[in-house]
Amino acid sequence: MADTDWADVRLHVVTGKGGTGKTTVAAALALALASGGRKVLLVEVEGRQGIAQIFDLPPLPYEERKVAVAPSGGDVYALAIDPEEAMLEYMEMFYGMRRAGRALTKMGLVDFATTVAPGFRDVLVTGKTSEAVRRRGKNGRRVYDAVVLDAPPTGRITRFLNVTEEVAGLAKVGPIKTHSEMVSGVVKSPETAVHFVTLLEEMPVQETLDGIAEVRAAGLPTGGVFVNMVRESLLPQAVLDTAVKGRFDVGELTLGLKAAGVADGAQATTLAEALADEIAEHAHRAELERAERDSLAQAGLKGYELPLLADGVDLAGLYELAETMRNQGAA
Repeated sequence: MADTDWADVRLHVVTGKGGTGKTTVAAALALALASGGRKVLLVEVEGRQGIAQIFDLPPLPYEERKVAVAPSGGDVYALAIDPEEAMLEYMEMFYGMRRAGRALTKMGLVDFATTVAPGFRDVLVTGKTSEAVRRRGKNGRRVYDAVVLDAPPTGRITRFLNVTEEVAGLAKVGPIKTHSEMVSGVVKSPETAVHFVTLLEEMPVQETLDGIAEVRAAGLPTGGVFVNMVRESLLPQAVLDTAVKGRFDVGELTLGLKAAGVADGAQATTLAEALADEIAEHAHRAELERAERDSLAQAGLKGYELPLLADGVDLAGLYELAETMRNQGAA
């Protein structure tokens, strides 16, 4: 399957290795997509209440609730999917058994069902997300302009989305099969894009490349790569190139420190040597990051770089990341 044209996307699935800031990127993307008067739903499925934390809110109930106003207008709604509540909805929708389902849930129905068929839990939560993508109001228009799904980590994303394969042994006919086929129809359509969040480090980059390959092999549509927590170089490239080759002139740096009145004599030499070591370390890191960028470029996906925020990601920082995404054409 060809990679998705973002102009057609209504479901943005965000995945990434743990520690890369996946939830932060998903939340910022929702804000960016909502900017200008659009309505976007941000969904989480791992039960961590990460959305509530990032928007500085109390734990979210199992309902779609407005959590933010986007730049230039537009609303972001959020939903923390509870598999047990999703199961009750499922039973009411297909079997008219909500009351009975609640009693069965107390007896551990969800745990039993997902132990027998682990993919069924994923069908429940992706099904709720797919329904939000397809939902239309009384005027016939889609309720949400876009849905952003804060999905499981990269190592599990293909199994999570490939619901038809995961429940193939559970049901050949009936509501479960119909439901999984509906979900698959949304997830594998041009309306969906799977985005990857990474850092410019060897392990996250390799996991991202492996994830892209697995998603493509499963016939799922890929979107873009968000490189998070990027640190800008404070030195010109020529200086970095010289330093990484071990040709940095400590004597010249010593003279510069003396001329600036920062230090003198032996103190200037000691300080210059320490600064030279710092510059060499910085240059080496920049060289490694450049190599990781080159590796990511081989995947052939659109790339977006988000800055490392010195004060951490608070609500203001989230809006800053959203604006960066818009400026780079991610929304």
